[in-house]
Amino acid sequence: MRALGLLGQVDLPAQIAAVPRARRYVRDLLKGIDHPHTDDALLLLTELVTNSVRHSDSGRCPSGRITIAVAHHDGTLHIDVIDAGSTAGHQPLVCAGVTPDSGGGRGLWLVRELSSAWGWYEISAGRVVWFQLGGG
Repeated sequence: MRALGLLGQVDLPAQIAAVPRARRYVRDLLKGIDHPHTDDALLLLTELVTNSVRHSDSGRCPSGRITIAVAHHDGTLHIDVIDAGSTAGHQPLVCAGVTPDSGGGRGLWLVRELSSAWGWYEISAGRVVWFQLGGG
């Protein structure tokens, strides 16, 4: 997968302690490519990992795991956050009425506003929520 620009992948316990660990891991990976939107990438990663821990089946299970995969191709950074999904039927949706001043519910709003593209899809093991940041 190196030819596709995979910079790295890490598997972490789905616990709140995974948030700073994920940030450190991705920050260290991005040092090597000097991407102009590294700070945005770390903010959006924080939001997605927090959502996985709080809202997915991974976070509800004591042995739950999340995976972060980071790729880079032609200046575009692509980050996947993979978890067990949600049997409760919760889908990743931007909360209606969220503004920059809202006290909560801004996670996916930030992802939508700051990324060049984002989305999610189901896989056999759960769900992937991803975002991209262009290099420009």
